[in-house]
Amino acid sequence: MQKFTTLTGIAAPMPMINVDTDMIIPKQFLKTIKRSGLGANLFDEMRFDDDGKEIDSFVLNQPAYREAEILVAGDNFGCGSSREHAPWALLDFGIRCVIAPSFADIFYNNCFKNGILPIALPQDVVDVLMKDAEKGANARISVDLEAQTVTTSDGEVVSFELDAFKKHCLLNGLDDIGLTMEKVSSIDAFESKAQAARPWA
Repeated sequence: MQKFTTLTGIAAPMPMINVDTDMIIPKQFLKTIKRSGLGANLFDEMRFDDDGKEIDSFVLNQPAYREAEILVAGDNFGCGSSREHAPWALLDFGIRCVIAPSFADIFYNNCFKNGILPIALPQDVVDVLMKDAEKGANARISVDLEAQTVTTSDGEVVSFELDAFKKHCLLNGLDDIGLTMEKVSSIDAFESKAQAARPWA
């Protein structure tokens, strides 16, 4: 998993509440178990019309936000079903950080397992960041995971809270497999001891 340390990038404003996982990646795209390729269908039903043409009014179709790496969203982002394809699609599109007043629990935890930093901030702070994001591609927002800060394009710094274990995993690029592999020497030692004690097994 890719490490997350600092990020300075374009932030796309999406002031919608209750953006669920089916809106993030519709169910017809869940047939794959590959993590790549899903970005093309991120927010599919909002990005494209019935003929597959881009809807100009959708934020990620606008020239200023096509290279967005940060999403500033509304309350209860990622609600709905527990599909891990949702963070896969965001990451494949290029989104590394989502900022919102609150997140659905399963989506929130899935983000950390896939190298995405979800930041929960009070509504009034999100409103400030939303206005900053609305300035377009020239207004870059910076995120520092180690310092746990978000800096607006005007230099205003806000702090965010984060579980220490989740922070450790993101900083070091550790998903569930990575965490297990940190213990590989202990696992090998246990297996050797078990084999010696029960050679018939």
